[in-house]
Amino acid sequence: MVHLRIRDLREDRDMSQVEIAQVLGMSQTGYSKYETGENSVPAAVLDQLADFYGTSVDYLLGRTDQPEPYPKKK
Repeated sequence: MVHLRIRDLREDRDMSQVEIAQVLGMSQTGYSKYETGENSVPAAVLDQLADFYGTSVDYLLGRTDQPEPYPKKK
């Protein structure tokens, strides 16, 4: 599920894998393996992607279909 969500979010923003890999500080090849499901996405990368896309990690993981993040606790 994660690989499909991160690919869709990237494509919705008309961004390349190279651009997202640069945001994450990694190679395009490494990032590509996340999108194909070849490698699991580490929690730290999920957190970065959720922040970048303005969504929740739960959405990326498929635990919710609501892309809006939870309100931040005060």
